[in-house]
Amino acid sequence: MACEQVFIQQLRERGFRLTPQREIILSVLHEVEGLVTAEEIHRRVQRISTTIDISTVYRTLELLEELDLVSCVDTSEAQRRYELLGIHGPHLHLVCQACGRVIAAELEIARDFDERLRTGYGFQPALDHLSIPGLCSTCAASGASPTQGRGADGVLG
Repeated sequence: MACEQVFIQQLRERGFRLTPQREIILSVLHEVEGLVTAEEIHRRVQRISTTIDISTVYRTLELLEELDLVSCVDTSEAQRRYELLGIHGPHLHLVCQACGRVIAAELEIARDFDERLRTGYGFQPALDHLSIPGLCSTCAASGASPTQGRGADGVLG
């Protein structure tokens, strides 16, 4: 089933409808690759319809995240970024603290961790919303430090 069909079905099951605004935002998400900010999505949406404001983008992203169609990542840039999961499913995000690169990793690699949290602590983690900070292979090989490239405010420069 295509992402749009899943979205429409889940909206209807929850008593929502597919508004033109939601449809435009979803189509923009299909056009972009990788992670984007709500502001970047809004700029693209504005090319299609100037009547859609940033708050509509944020509300739609929250709804898509609730429906597990969008993933939100807090990057080392201290900014939330979104990506369309579609029907491919959730995954972990490995966030490089030196260059800001975000790498998608399969959830399967964290299954042992998940099981240990469940049996040892009775805790049910939401691994599909997990971002793990560290260094990508390129930055680690170059000897970069986790804060290299960031200003005093913690934002990559």
